Amino acid sequence: MESYLKENFGGVKPKHSTGENLKRWRTLCGVVKNRKRRFRFTANLLKRDEAAAMRRSNQEKLRVAVLVSKAAFQFLQGDFFSTTFFVIYTGAQPEQEDYTLPEKVKAAGFDICADEVATIVENHDPKKLKYHGGVDGIAKKLKTSTTDGLSTEGLSRRQEIFGINKFTEAAQRSFWVFVWEALQDTTLMVLAACAFVSLIVGIATEGWPKGAHDGLGIVASILLVVFVTATSDYRQSLQFKDLDKEKKKISIQVTRNAYRQKMSIYELLPGDIVHLAIGDQVPADGLFLSGFSVSIDESSLTGESEPIMVSGDHPYLLSGTKVQDGSCKMLVTTVGMRTQWGKLMATLSEGGDDETPLQVKLNGVASIIGKIGLFFAIVTFAVLVQKLVTRKILEGSHWRWSGDDALELLEYFAIAVTIVVVAVPEGLPLAVTLSLAFAMKKMMNDKALVRHLAACETMGSATTICSDKTGTLTTNRMTVVKACICTKTMDLTKQVANEVPNNALKLLIQSIFTNTGGEVVVNQHGTREMLGTPTETAILEFGLSLGGNFQTERQKYKIVRVEPFNSTKKLMGVVLQLPEGVIRAHCKGASEIILANCDKMINANGEVVNLDDVSLNQLKGTIDKFAGEALRTLCLAYKDLENDVSPETPIPASGYTCIGIVGIKDPVRPGVKESVALCHAAGITVRMVTGDNINTAKAIAKECGILTDDGVAIEGPDFREKGLDELYRLIPKIQVMARSSPLDKHTLVKHLRTTFGEVVAVTGDGTNDAPALHEADIGLAMGIAGTEVAKESADVIILDDNFSTIVTVAKWGRSVYINIQKFVQFQLTVNVVALIVNFTSACLTGSAPLTAVQLLWVNMIMDTLGALALATEPPNDELMKRPPVGRKGNFISNAMWRNILGQSLYQFVVIWLLQSKGKSFFGLYGDDSDLILNTLIFNAFVFCQLFNEINSREMEKEDVTDGIWDNNVFVSVISATFVFQVIIVEYLGTFANTSPLTIIQWLFSIFIGYLSMPIAVYLKRIPVCIETVDLDPLDY
Repeated sequence: MESYLKENFGGVKPKHSTGENLKRWRTLCGVVKNRKRRFRFTANLLKRDEAAAMRRSNQEKLRVAVLVSKAAFQFLQGDFFSTTFFVIYTGAQPEQEDYTLPEKVKAAGFDICADEVATIVENHDPKKLKYHGGVDGIAKKLKTSTTDGLSTEGLSRRQEIFGINKFTEAAQRSFWVFVWEALQDTTLMVLAACAFVSLIVGIATEGWPKGAHDGLGIVASILLVVFVTATSDYRQSLQFKDLDKEKKKISIQVTRNAYRQKMSIYELLPGDIVHLAIGDQVPADGLFLSGFSVSIDESSLTGESEPIMVSGDHPYLLSGTKVQDGSCKMLVTTVGMRTQWGKLMATLSEGGDDETPLQVKLNGVASIIGKIGLFFAIVTFAVLVQKLVTRKILEGSHWRWSGDDALELLEYFAIAVTIVVVAVPEGLPLAVTLSLAFAMKKMMNDKALVRHLAACETMGSATTICSDKTGTLTTNRMTVVKACICTKTMDLTKQVANEVPNNALKLLIQSIFTNTGGEVVVNQHGTREMLGTPTETAILEFGLSLGGNFQTERQKYKIVRVEPFNSTKKLMGVVLQLPEGVIRAHCKGASEIILANCDKMINANGEVVNLDDVSLNQLKGTIDKFAGEALRTLCLAYKDLENDVSPETPIPASGYTCIGIVGIKDPVRPGVKESVALCHAAGITVRMVTGDNINTAKAIAKECGILTDDGVAIEGPDFREKGLDELYRLIPKIQVMARSSPLDKHTLVKHLRTTFGEVVAVTGDGTNDAPALHEADIGLAMGIAGTEVAKESADVIILDDNFSTIVTVAKWGRSVYINIQKFVQFQLTVNVVALIVNFTSACLTGSAPLTAVQLLWVNMIMDTLGALALATEPPNDELMKRPPVGRKGNFISNAMWRNILGQSLYQFVVIWLLQSKGKSFFGLYGDDSDLILNTLIFNAFVFCQLFNEINSREMEKEDVTDGIWDNNVFVSVISATFVFQVIIVEYLGTFANTSPLTIIQWLFSIFIGYLSMPIAVYLKRIPVCIETVDLDPLDY
């Protein structure tokens, strides 16, 4: 079976499956009872094709818009050839057309309407932009301030005129829609038809109400199955809806009411002033106000990978695009469904998530078993009909057919159809969805937001976690605790840096407050607040402790150029024009890199001197000392430049003067060491991949228990220089990679996956981590420190940035995988027994012991209720004591086959003995003996399933009751099944073809079921070989 599933259903991967593979497995699902339900939680390929077509249209539209924009810009400057080009492409004349303001907009107090401003940005129209007075003119017409933003007054009126920043989503389907979809089951429809015919024939031959009992019994069973199924599906849809809302929670920095504040992108309105930085998603269409080196990735909107530079000359920013480099302020002009991104997202949201490998594989299992069940059903019906015809021939009544004969034929047909109902395990793939939905909801409570369903099951197979250091293994609450300024080392926890010479202190404060990606602001509560990364805020805090003033320093100097922090260069820089006209560059970054760019330093007297070997070694020793104390070190330097520097001139790479070195304390998170130990016990290797100094990284790694005596710590530049042969020997031993670039991380992940067959989980927070997150089997983005680009590329978002949460995700992943295996084991046992019992009985006795109504009840026990009980088991600590599944091993393991076949054999033998010896054993005689015996068989069969459901809680462990009372869902399902079984047997006999049983018969039925538990213990003691079959990546 595994090889068949691999060949036919193995094309779908946890990530990046092709549309062709997604289509292929659907066509292979031959026997599907209810297509709407079976394929509900799969990708809508038609909607995806629509989205792809929309992207292509956007790409062409924007390509033309850019060309026209350039031509129009040059035309406005008087270029003849551009004027010709502009007229040809647009069909417009150079003269500006008049713009008529709608009365409703005018009455609301605005001077431009939503459609007009949307056209300017979407079409990159400089002509209209100039007509409306440029960006400042648009801001005035939108009644906003480019410095203070919107005021809170009149927001509802603004919302009414310009709309809200939300895209149209499909409405939540009501419960009755799920009822209707459950009724689309082909077999249930056939059974309903049988029930209708049975009612007519029964009433015609036996009268009302006796003749209606069989038909009404089937109808009641169908309705029960439909409503229980619909309730389960409806609850799942609500869970997914809640999780979908969590996925879409994105915050952005906005200036409103003259205060900088964090706000949901869904609260944005035209006129808002948004602050964008590297890795942010542009939240709405808008216009560039101010900023430096802004590069925009528009591939999400247009499919075009080439970044677009945005500036005052080309100010157009489109919703849904990503800031690849630089930072800026943006004026929001268009929101929601008026943007191309809004329209695209409305289509994409209907495209759904890719189906997971387990869903696809279990669809394959369901198809195989369904075909077997269909064959058995046809043969069973043929045998029963042949027995009936033979009997009538022997009686000589084969030419006379009565209403009773018609009802008997109808009952045979209903039994055959019900065998298909039981045999086609429609619940298998849906159990995956149920288990994933349950796990995703619980993980959300544990601070992990799953963006892609497949990540749940994939994480359970993880063999390696490549973790960042800062904020994941550490708290990300940073403080400057040591500094080396003017060759003096200071412990800032004990003293204030007041011994620094005055001129050096001015340079230090100037460097801290001008060369930063953070800000010191006064919030709306009137208190001082620092914005930016934890590293930036720690240095800003240090600057304030030195007596500096952020606003004063920023207003003193004109900023000529900014180069934001780059994780490849590991530095950031700014060029200033000082009041006296001097042009000065400040640089800050990784200590050894900045120090290598310096040829001067400031000595103890505050004088600039050459950086000789003695001083250089002294500074290097200080860096190593700080790093050995697990401090993050940064070096600050400056250089005075020539006066002919322009905003396009790159910041110099050498010739700097070292101002000082700071040591930043970032404590290890509580519980990380225990979590790392838990990973090691679970067979998961933890590797630290960081951009920090190697000594800092080693100190933290040892504290966390990551770096062991036989492990290797290596720097990114050394790793890059290794040949393939060296890498093959080195990579398995690497436990720490310091000073790594995003490319180093990507290379490491790729080798671990492809060369060593590892299932790799990778953490990331920056824009440049996106390739590694994309390459990894499971990409884990940080919810607090992570950029929107990183989150977009990730499969799971760790909301608290905590390594312990990653371990929790791994535990839940294993739980999902194991829970599905438990349910499959349970359901396949019911399938095998129900098929064999009805088939052999039909062949040997000419009748089936389990009627249509009874089989429908059994189907509900094993399908919806079974999935609810077994697929929602919470994880336990034992899961992290097993080795990971990795890329090897069959999903239906040998241990599962042992349990399935052993229990099936026991149940078949018991039922067969009851059929052949039951009457004599219980002394059943008289007209109702067959009815009582069949009731007894039905009761014993159900209790066998009930106790086997308990057995299925563990596939190897003998104690199956451990922790059972902690799972309220499981206990509730078992209890409800028991109660309903009593009601069906004792009180619904007329409809379910059962007869009340004596207390002895009830105890016997329960005892027969209970016997399966000691049998399960003995089965688990039978050793089975553990197969290891090479499979495609994550092809369970």
